[in-house]
Amino acid sequence: MVVPFQIHHGVLQGAREVPSPNFNQRPTNTEIQLIVIHNISLPPSQFGNPYIEAFFQNRLDYTVHPYFQTLKGLQVSAHLVILRTGEVIQCVNFADRAWHAGRSTYLGKPECNDYSIGIELEGSDDTAFEPIQYEVLAHVVQAIQQEYPKAIHLAGHSDVAPIRKTDPGPFFEWNHFRTLLRTIKSDALTK
Repeated sequence: MVVPFQIHHGVLQGAREVPSPNFNQRPTNTEIQLIVIHNISLPPSQFGNPYIEAFFQNRLDYTVHPYFQTLKGLQVSAHLVILRTGEVIQCVNFADRAWHAGRSTYLGKPECNDYSIGIELEGSDDTAFEPIQYEVLAHVVQAIQQEYPKAIHLAGHSDVAPIRKTDPGPFFEWNHFRTLLRTIKSDALTK
């Protein structure tokens, strides 16, 4: 069973903090309106290693794997990473602008990083996600939407940057995730 999350001063209580230097201030008077779901694995489709954290902290050893050469010079982050074990890592405070979506547009509004929260699921386009990841993601999104009531929009990276990106990929079960989220919100209202 996943314990409900709470947010205090932009920090998700219960998440392990692994601060990334790859962030900046959101534009003045910007409200969080969107949650963008991604997938990440380094190297692709390999899980359970320290490379995502190292990459988001700009300390990835590019000599460890040939694929890492393609990442040289990139400075990337997300607000949260949900590992395949269900552990949540927070890399950027929600009040700040993480560098997760790149050039992007949602409902005609450009620069999604300005007004979104980015959540990376440890996974890939060719692998099913773990049931615990869906459960944790639903609880995390419920907490975000409770703290930031205008964050009603949910999109994949492929929705906001369709020419460049394919994640969270064909194995991400949107209907299952949305059903879990509705159930959690309904349960919260009855308590």
